[in-house]
Amino acid sequence: MRIATWNINSVRARADRAVAWLERTGTDVLALQETKCSDAQFPHAAFEAAGYEVAHVGLSQWNGVALVSRVGLAEVEVGFPDQPTFGDPDPVVEARAIGATCGGVRVWSLYVPHGRAPDHPHYAYKLEWLARLRTAAAGWIDPQLGDPHAQLALVGDWNVIPLDTDVWDVSAFEGQTHVTPAERAAFAAFAEIGFTEVSRVHLPEAGKYTYWDYQQLAFPKNRGLRIDFAYTSPALTERVSQVTIDREERKGKGASDHVPVVVDLAQETE
Repeated sequence: MRIATWNINSVRARADRAVAWLERTGTDVLALQETKCSDAQFPHAAFEAAGYEVAHVGLSQWNGVALVSRVGLAEVEVGFPDQPTFGDPDPVVEARAIGATCGGVRVWSLYVPHGRAPDHPHYAYKLEWLARLRTAAAGWIDPQLGDPHAQLALVGDWNVIPLDTDVWDVSAFEGQTHVTPAERAAFAAFAEIGFTEVSRVHLPEAGKYTYWDYQQLAFPKNRGLRIDFAYTSPALTERVSQVTIDREERKGKGASDHVPVVVDLAQETE
């Protein structure tokens, strides 16, 4: 089975491109982030015509996450348990997490808050969001609370640069979000509960970026970031045979500023 994650940066603008990519790559499950549309505006028909089911949550032109699957889409869950709210004066649970069981794998499409600035309320929200996701994930594979054999994939745009080598010039982020010790610790905490970030295992080299800004010729100059990741539970990690970053998808007219991260799974053994 092939699972991928992709911050599409407006699914309405790139639905045809996404469907063409799905058909070209034979991807079974695609987790999308930053769909930038309400549920009513999501282009369901384009994906359904290609043989995919869709689960989406979006509240406006901001955020939005989806799962697109041709191997089943069951037990859809919008938001993880105890997901924090954000907003003043009317806080809401933002459209940043959706989970479903696809081909026997519980896949979560995640769009981690940006943080904006270390002294901004959004930064504290980001850290709380990651902490509560970690608590939920720990429970899902806990022998008493959940299932230690559960096959789980936490994939998406994590908005964290875990290593200095995951950015073209770490000094450009001095005093900004994504590289602070607290964010990096919050990201690493998922490994502490037993999950494995499998793109790092299969693609450990520096300069393997997943995002390039549209400005200042960032892509041609390879001034990128690695912020899109796939954490897998112990049972699913055993099945991961390959991880690729589809850099080619950043090329051409109308590309997203992110590219797909693709996780290939071997057939489950008895």
